[in-house]
Amino acid sequence: MQDPTLVIQGFAPPLKLADFRIAAFDMDSTLINIECIDEIAEAAGRKAEVAAITEAAMRGEISDFKDSLRRRLALLQGVPESALEAVLKERLQFNPGARELCAALKAAGLKLLLVSGGFSYFTRYVVQELGIDFVRSNELEIKDGRLTGGLIPQAWGDICDGEEKRRMLLQCCDAIGAQPRQAIAVGDGANDLLMLGASGLSVAYHAKPRVREQAMVAINAGGLDRLLTLFND
Repeated sequence: MQDPTLVIQGFAPPLKLADFRIAAFDMDSTLINIECIDEIAEAAGRKAEVAAITEAAMRGEISDFKDSLRRRLALLQGVPESALEAVLKERLQFNPGARELCAALKAAGLKLLLVSGGFSYFTRYVVQELGIDFVRSNELEIKDGRLTGGLIPQAWGDICDGEEKRRMLLQCCDAIGAQPRQAIAVGDGANDLLMLGASGLSVAYHAKPRVREQAMVAINAGGLDRLLTLFND
């Protein structure tokens, strides 16, 4: 009987890490334990309202991630920048096995990519802590020490949504001379599905039902490092 806490679909393990060149990760609720935007919203007294939109978006009940993010950001207008620092220092933790998995992948020669619909204020910390090679995320607009409720446009666009996650994964594969089949992608929400679908090994981590159903591997209990049990090198 298959272990319900580690569901494997569409292939027969073991795999070889040597067959992969890059691993792409979502951040919120994947590498880290929180949805940063929900925690920021608590400073505005609007956590329940923002979290409800986040949950609907991650479950795929709101199909337009960009619209859902803009709606949530508008509710954060006026939140002091100090709230971001408080979330980072007091609430953000790495999920179990995140450090171990990333260290093992790097030791095996894989490049690491962080692609997040969250914010650069937090991805900068995660990138530094885990030694991640490539990153794409959204830049909050801050004026006079407070959030404006908007984002700063970047060279690639303004919002990192599901399509941008997929595009960044393929771009990084091209940059290192890898094929998409040599990519591992790990996520938990509906906006990760395009990225997962473009990869050679798609992994759902404590994910929403729709993501669990479509991923090749679903880790439903335990840490991210459980993924390493699928490899024999």
